[in-house]
Amino acid sequence: MKKIAESLTAYLGKGEAVLREKVLKNSGAVAVYPASVHAIGNAAVLMCRDDEKKYLLITAAGDKYMPAGFTGEKMVLDNKAVALKGELTADNAAALRKYFPWTAPKSLRNVRTTVGCGDRLGLATVGHVRAAKKVQISPVLAQQSMRELTMTGRTFRNVVDDACFLVFAEDYRDGYGADGDHLKTIKDIDTALAVGMPMITLDLSDVMNAAAGDWDAAAVEKAFAGLPADLQQLVVSGYAGKNFVLGDGVAVELDELTAKRCAVMYTSALDFAFQVYEHLKSARGDEFDLEISIDETSSPTLPSHHLFIVRELRRRGVEFSSLAPRFIGEFQKAIDYIGDLDEFDRQFKVHALIAQNYGNYKISVHSGSDKFAVYPTVGRETRHYLHLKTAGTSWLEAVTVIARNDPALYRDMHQCALDNVEAMLKLYHITADFNKIPAVSTLSDAELPALMEMPEARQLLHINYGPILTGNLRERFFKAMHKFEDAYNARIEAHFDKHLSLLGVPAKN
Repeated sequence: MKKIAESLTAYLGKGEAVLREKVLKNSGAVAVYPASVHAIGNAAVLMCRDDEKKYLLITAAGDKYMPAGFTGEKMVLDNKAVALKGELTADNAAALRKYFPWTAPKSLRNVRTTVGCGDRLGLATVGHVRAAKKVQISPVLAQQSMRELTMTGRTFRNVVDDACFLVFAEDYRDGYGADGDHLKTIKDIDTALAVGMPMITLDLSDVMNAAAGDWDAAAVEKAFAGLPADLQQLVVSGYAGKNFVLGDGVAVELDELTAKRCAVMYTSALDFAFQVYEHLKSARGDEFDLEISIDETSSPTLPSHHLFIVRELRRRGVEFSSLAPRFIGEFQKAIDYIGDLDEFDRQFKVHALIAQNYGNYKISVHSGSDKFAVYPTVGRETRHYLHLKTAGTSWLEAVTVIARNDPALYRDMHQCALDNVEAMLKLYHITADFNKIPAVSTLSDAELPALMEMPEARQLLHINYGPILTGNLRERFFKAMHKFEDAYNARIEAHFDKHLSLLGVPAKN
């Protein structure tokens, strides 16, 4: 690493183009990430890797030129120059954001098409960025839920910092988001805000009365009578028997019982959404993206309910960037859409028209990865005014890389998944028959990668990322991923190319 630092000393202060041309790309086991070479006055900052880790390398023409804030092992070079070899720590991530503001996440509220790139490993950003650079989207590179943090042993700070380092390594300056996903409390929201996450996905499942969706008329009437009198009057006069024309020959009608049912189901949740909105506005002004999530329910969101929710959010003055209904059919993890595609197309069109008529917010598709069958409809009907949320698919691409390159490790991961599957099924809704998966002892090493094309095996490995990443396989797994970094980047890029192509997202000019 010292030789790499010394290769730059004669060119400090001459600009990034010169530094990138003159830097020694390799020295022994150390290699430079070519796009990571950046200038700060008479200093250079770049990222390197050896057989074990990634590092920052900061080279300066002298102590007085060393950018403040970076920490690491100091090296004295020729001609009074100095260098620091810095670990990928929170302090060094903060220093990168200070000198290179584009490495920090930002609000994407005015971006037409956004894609959530959940990265449970902190390794997928390079592939995500390479796919994003080709088309007219902005990626949300740092996205994680509280459940995922618990399952992986990470923090929101880790999630944002990991994205920051790899955005720097790729020299990606187009802007990216960070999403505190499926948060339910002000406390958890504040944890995400504290590390600079501008997007909050507000999960209303705990504060909405979903059970009222199945109540009989008498129960709905009784509960409705318990609401404030002025709200009762507003609901009856504003919704009961009303026909809301959306255009393109589509209208949504609410009869009186449906209007009252919606009020019973959603009033508390909508009041909480207003509270969260005011909290976000106080914390970040207009620099935030609020997503409203109503998808964590057992039954699909009816268009009439969607319309009621957005009109009532607007009446309360809640500004939101996107909304996630629960769509008809099954959006199970790791596999394609399950259901009647014609009926999905019909209902999705209505949801998209509601969004276009009431503020043109983005329709958000959760558990959206690998739903290739519905992507053409989603892209067409939203006119690409959408947010696609993905997560587990990037983890499964890592599993595929392991299966192809380290079959012994894959076999141990597969067994770990089988050992923990009953516990994980309590956290994830899937309907896979795991008995269809052949015993890996009967498969040759060459046959293992094909398991990641089998729906049942994909779902088995998908829901068991927690036991694999926090158990005794963790160290072996991350060592292997470091070794096969290039293969992983290529798989992520190709996989997301497929997603974005089927959505019909326009190419960048």
